[in-house]
Amino acid sequence: MRFVFNYPEAHGLGRDLLDSGEIGDVAAAAEQAGFSGFGLTEHPAPGANWLAHGGHQTLDPFVGLAFAAAATERLHLITYVSVAPYRSPLLLAKSAASLDRLSHGRLRLGIGTGYHKTEFFALGVDFGERNALFDEALEVLPRAWSGEPFDAEGLHFTARSVLQLPRPAQCPIPIWIGGNSALTRRRVAERAQGWMPMWVPEEVAASTRSPSIASLGRLAEMIAEVRELAGDRADEIDICMSYPGPGIDRPTEDVERHRSTIAELAAMGVDWISLSHPAGEPTAILDFLDAFGQTYCRE
Repeated sequence: MRFVFNYPEAHGLGRDLLDSGEIGDVAAAAEQAGFSGFGLTEHPAPGANWLAHGGHQTLDPFVGLAFAAAATERLHLITYVSVAPYRSPLLLAKSAASLDRLSHGRLRLGIGTGYHKTEFFALGVDFGERNALFDEALEVLPRAWSGEPFDAEGLHFTARSVLQLPRPAQCPIPIWIGGNSALTRRRVAERAQGWMPMWVPEEVAASTRSPSIASLGRLAEMIAEVRELAGDRADEIDICMSYPGPGIDRPTEDVERHRSTIAELAAMGVDWISLSHPAGEPTAILDFLDAFGQTYCRE
């Protein structure tokens, strides 16, 4: 099992984004502790009311992950997740290729359709078009990374014999799709290299516009469905699941319970587990990373 540490989110209005420590310092500590990936999410223009009721601020994930790349050597860099409809697919392709090339092939491009209506309006993106815009990105990204001239037509763009260079270190960059919906699972099976299902209890499913996954049994059913839909590609798809349930931020407590959960996830086909820690003082985050690494990563 491989573990992804997501930089702690700054919830509410009273915290600064980097209260939990400089990105490079935290990424380096995660790598030393034995984590395999480091993630940043994306909210470029969140609503103030949403923030006041538990929403979170973020850095630009590509800028933040570039700092993480410079401070590490092997850590995979994961946008967890970048909202594809917020950007022109060509700009998204360029940001991803630049980060992948500079990090020598360490990017996993995690993308999703988005759910925060206020943010869509603020960015001038039609919320009702988000699925069409997402599918445009899936079509354009690998073509932009090919290093060859190509044509593409979208809802709001026309590209004629355009060429993006340099190529990324990976061709193509692995695309991981986040979300729990049936449409997401079909997209993963047909076109992606990874799926990022999210542990979403029923009470928060409506606010994130994502179906609930509140039991390991339901997760196992969904993974089996993705594998079946993928056919010959089934073994090429990574599954990166957010850790189910509470308590993993206290890694030295209930160790046997957590090990049992990790083993159960591995048995159903989960390859990566993503987790984080409540935002806090940098020393608390560094202590957590060390304790988690010694308990679960270095066995």
